[in-house]
Amino acid sequence: MIKFIKVEDLLSIRNEVLREGRLTPDECRFAGDEKEESFHLGYYVGDELACVATFHPQTYKDYPGVAYQLRGMATVEKYRSQGFGNQLVNFAIVYMRGQKVNYCWCNARKKAVMFYKSLGFEIISDEFEVPGIGPHYVMYVKIM
Repeated sequence: MIKFIKVEDLLSIRNEVLREGRLTPDECRFAGDEKEESFHLGYYVGDELACVATFHPQTYKDYPGVAYQLRGMATVEKYRSQGFGNQLVNFAIVYMRGQKVNYCWCNARKKAVMFYKSLGFEIISDEFEVPGIGPHYVMYVKIM
């Protein structure tokens, strides 16, 4: 089941999956997490939070229109490859379409590029390195 959640609900998964448990939950907060227009989604298996993603209102460079940046997409290891991330992002795209959002973009880890491509995202940048994390691409999907 997909639910809108509070940022506090997802910090431990961000830390576990994206930072390999090296940080405190508060160190896993992103600028923009508390913006009124930002939203956080969680995919629950029973009572357990299995997958999370955050969406912040943010344009990309000179791309026009209303935009959101997808950040902090993470699935707990035992729930990977079961389609939960796919369902979560598709839910967000339908929601953003209803909010008249033109596009969504993200900084995708190189190892996640095929996942985002399967959702209709396309690469719009050269490969770049995020220090301490690894190679990334900017990816984009048109919503409206």
